[in-house]
Amino acid sequence: MSALPPAAARALAVRLLGRHGFLPQAENARGDTLYLALPAETWLLRVSNHARTARQRARRRDILASLIIREPRAPVQVEALVAAALRDFAAERRRRTDQASAGASLK
Repeated sequence: MSALPPAAARALAVRLLGRHGFLPQAENARGDTLYLALPAETWLLRVSNHARTARQRARRRDILASLIIREPRAPVQVEALVAAALRDFAAERRRRTDQASAGASLK
């Protein structure tokens, strides 16, 4: 199967994430970054064409994972990127939940 242009690959990624319950929450002004979340959660998964800077990562602690697509990708590659983003999101959410529980038990 042929590669999708980056914008189409990102759109496919958003649709695939939607199948896992993620809903769009916000989009940047340029339209190249979309933030998604599971219902009733504040943690975000970011789909974009560029990585975040260190300053952006420090300011936006609510973003647990980013899925970056800046080159053409075949649909099977997008599926693999989505699977990796879902794993990263779940692992980071688990890590932060464990940290919060450990902090609460120390009080």
